[in-house]
Amino acid sequence: MSLIAPSRIRTNRPARALLLAAATSLVLAGCASDTAVFEEIPPAEELYADGLEILKGRKILGIFPNVNYDAAIEKFQAIIDNYPYSEYEERAQLKIADAYFEDDRFEEALSYYQDFADLHPQHPKNAYALLRAAQCHYNQIESVDRDQSATFEATTALEKLIRNHPYAPETREGEEMMVALRTRLAQNMLHIADFYLDRTHWQSAATRYRRVLDEYPGLGMDAKALYRLGVCLENMRREDEALRLYHVVVENYAETSSARRARARIARAD
Repeated sequence: MSLIAPSRIRTNRPARALLLAAATSLVLAGCASDTAVFEEIPPAEELYADGLEILKGRKILGIFPNVNYDAAIEKFQAIIDNYPYSEYEERAQLKIADAYFEDDRFEEALSYYQDFADLHPQHPKNAYALLRAAQCHYNQIESVDRDQSATFEATTALEKLIRNHPYAPETREGEEMMVALRTRLAQNMLHIADFYLDRTHWQSAATRYRRVLDEYPGLGMDAKALYRLGVCLENMRREDEALRLYHVVVENYAETSSARRARARIARAD
């Protein structure tokens, strides 16, 4: 095998120069590209205005609004990512929550509202965030015969709102919602009591009827709970207590179907 002497190896200097120039150009282009990307981020004020404009939506057939919520969220998120200490950051957090809420994505909205309320307890919008958090739970409530965890969570958020902001306009709305939530919880407890009553589990049913009366009075279920509690006591051989309850129903809820049934039981006992 013959070897080529080092002196005979020729270096293609023009080619090397071209390669070096190309590599340098790529590096510079990359730097320029990075700089361009950084410089292309609009100011926070502009991003916020763009997000608001997107939330207005475009009307289909001039009537039905079509809103690209994800595009709006992207604008507001850009403010949080790039201008974390600007005056627009807190506004952007709420607008993201509002966008999710309006798009019926209540779990995502709830996360932003709760974070805002926890991180900004003195902010003028704290009451608003707490109310919206309760509304997120409210919109996920199951029927009265299902689990009521969302109902309990909503009442917890409203209790915090009422406690921390007793004079806020949001609290007035929250108090009205609280009545609806407590009514739902009372209906659920009554449903469970009826379940046990139908299966002649008198003690279990009686316990739930008492809870309706003790925890949720004045919500329109007192007559039913009193009468059915009387039925439970009667079947538990506590007839005197049952009769007293029947009389209470007749005297205080005379026009109800429960009073009509109570009269029949009183007559039968006589």
